[in-house]
Amino acid sequence: MADNLTKDQRSKNMKAIKSKSALENRVTKALWKMGFRFRKNVNIFGKPDIAIKKYKIVIFIDSCFWHCCPLHGNMPKSNKDYWEKKLERNKKRDIEVNKYYEEKGWCILRVWEHEFKKDFDTTVKKIAEFIDRNSSN
Repeated sequence: MADNLTKDQRSKNMKAIKSKSALENRVTKALWKMGFRFRKNVNIFGKPDIAIKKYKIVIFIDSCFWHCCPLHGNMPKSNKDYWEKKLERNKKRDIEVNKYYEEKGWCILRVWEHEFKKDFDTTVKKIAEFIDRNSSN
């Protein structure tokens, strides 16, 4: 099925998608209040949502749509070929990013968006425990 938007309209829509979401801001504010110090959306490979270079820790908050969550990921009905390629490339990139950090000895955590929706406080606590566990090395 053909895209119902022009190339310029589609480009404008895609550019409007922000790299920082309201969810990421809520998570980082909660962690900051707990006393954790980190950098957000660091310009290093894979652009992690949270990075603590001193301890080689990176954390990604993965959107169910953009990262193809097995529980909640869905495929748009229009322009299916485009979206299949785009989302498949995102999954491959996630694997490449994980491999990159693992090979360099970094600790990596990926958290699904739906985990926060289910229980925000417990998921933030999971991240805090991950940081504590990996920063005491």
